[in-house]
Amino acid sequence: MAPLVSFILPCFNRANYLEKCVISVLNQTLTDLECLIIDDGSTDNTRQVSEDLVGRDSRVKYFYKENGGVSSARNLGINKSQGEWIQCLDPDDWIHEDKTRFQLNYLSNVAAENTIFYCDYERVYLDSNQNIIKRETNIISSLAKEKLIQRLLLPDFLADSPFPLLQQCLLMHRSVFNKKMFDEDLKALQDRDFTLDLLVAEVNFVYTPIVGTFYTKHESNRTNNWFYMKNYYTILYETVAKKHKNLITFCQPGITFLIKEAIKEKDKNSFDRLIKIFYPPFYLLNNNIKINHNILIKIIYLIRLIIPQSLLYEQYRGPRLKKIISMFSGIKKQTKAV
Repeated sequence: MAPLVSFILPCFNRANYLEKCVISVLNQTLTDLECLIIDDGSTDNTRQVSEDLVGRDSRVKYFYKENGGVSSARNLGINKSQGEWIQCLDPDDWIHEDKTRFQLNYLSNVAAENTIFYCDYERVYLDSNQNIIKRETNIISSLAKEKLIQRLLLPDFLADSPFPLLQQCLLMHRSVFNKKMFDEDLKALQDRDFTLDLLVAEVNFVYTPIVGTFYTKHESNRTNNWFYMKNYYTILYETVAKKHKNLITFCQPGITFLIKEAIKEKDKNSFDRLIKIFYPPFYLLNNNIKINHNILIKIIYLIRLIIPQSLLYEQYRGPRLKKIISMFSGIKKQTKAV
C-alpha cells in the first residue's frame, strides 16, 4: 500500500548531517510515510550512512545517481516516490515532529488537489563542529499571491522580511508536479523559479502557523558565495523576463542593485545582461541623481572604467585620500555658506 507522504532528501556530500535529518522524518507523529535518500554522486560516506538507516527502518529507501544537481535529484525522488503528498528536505536540515500532521490537518478547510502548505521556520547557524551558535525564528504569516511573488523576486539581502516559501517548509500535493518540476538547468535559486511558476499557475498556497522546519546555515552553504549567487540572480531575472514579462516590475529592485554592483566591479558581462531587462528610473549618489534612459546608464558604466574606484566608493579609500576628500568637502561647504 502506498504511503500518504513521501520525503525526498537529495544528498551530495552531506553524510555527517544526514542521520539527524532522517530521524526527524521517522519521528513524525504522522507515521504513514516513506523517506527517499537520493545520493547525487556523493564522494563521502553517504552510501554507508544511508544503508545503515535503511537497515534500521523499512520506510527509508536509498537511490544513487550520477551527480546532476539538487533539481535532478529532487525530480528523480519525486518520480520514485509513491506518496500522495511530497516534501523535499535538504539533508543538513530537520523538521518539527508534528509538522506533517499539523499541515495535513488543514485539509478540513481546503481541497487537496493543487495545494501546497507552507509554514514558519527557524534559521539555525552552525559552526564547523555542528554546534548551534545562533537561532532566528521566522514567522511568515498568510500572504496574498502578489506579496508572495514580490518577495520571491527580491534578494534576501535587500529584504526586511523572511523568505516565505522555503522549500523545506512546503508540503505539496502530488498533482502540483503535473504543472511544474524542478528546473535542472538552474543550479541555484531553483526554489524561487519553482514556486513562482506554480503561483502563476494558480496553485493554492495555504499558510499553516507552525515553526515546522529548522533550516541550517553553515560555512559550506553555496549561498555564502557572492559571485556564485549574483550570477544566478541574473539568470533568474532573465528567466522571468522570458516567461513572465508582466512580473518584471517586481524584479527591478534586485536588477538595480546588481547593475550598481556591475558598475562598481567593472563587470561588463553582468552589466550587459542586466541592462537589457532594466526599466528606468535609475538612481545614483544616495538617490540624489535620477536617470531616465538606459543609454545614460551605459555612458556611466563607460566613465566608470576610467575612474579609480577609490574616488567613487568610500570603502576603497585610504587614510590620505579620505583626508584630501574631507578637505575639499569642507571648502565646498564654506563656499556655499558665503
